[in-house]
Amino acid sequence: MRKARPPEDPDSFNAAYFRALRWLSARELSEAQVRDRLADRGYSDAAIGPAVDRLRQERTIDDRRVASAAARTEARVRRRGPRRILGKLISMQIDRDLAQEVVKELFGETDEQELLETTLERRLRGNFERLKDPLERRKVLTYLVRQGFSASAAASTLRQKSK
Repeated sequence: MRKARPPEDPDSFNAAYFRALRWLSARELSEAQVRDRLADRGYSDAAIGPAVDRLRQERTIDDRRVASAAARTEARVRRRGPRRILGKLISMQIDRDLAQEVVKELFGETDEQELLETTLERRLRGNFERLKDPLERRKVLTYLVRQGFSASAAASTLRQKSK
């Protein structure tokens, strides 16, 4: 991978602003991600601060919107549970309190048990007979926990489905 060319004027807040706009036109990024990327590109703190402030004022950067979009994608497309989604948001450098609030809101709308059952159904491809084997049941339980579901909810669902 080639190294990015440093900016001509690392103190230019306009250059930092337009660079960030280019990134944000392609995908949503959190404020911290934009700050990190600008710093990695060689912009000074004197340029990054005003550029990010302007983006925030224009609502081009909105951590709540980024967190909500990422959480919905993780839950509905990737079928992740609340713990895994929370970890994803924190890794995106979203504030922990905001991340917890977004996950709580999402699972207020989305039934966690229904999501767990859908994930299980897809994992087993409808073949619940596989759950009669203790080794297979343990593998599936481990999978569900890695996906972010609580161990107790996953175990309860597996017991119910293996009957």
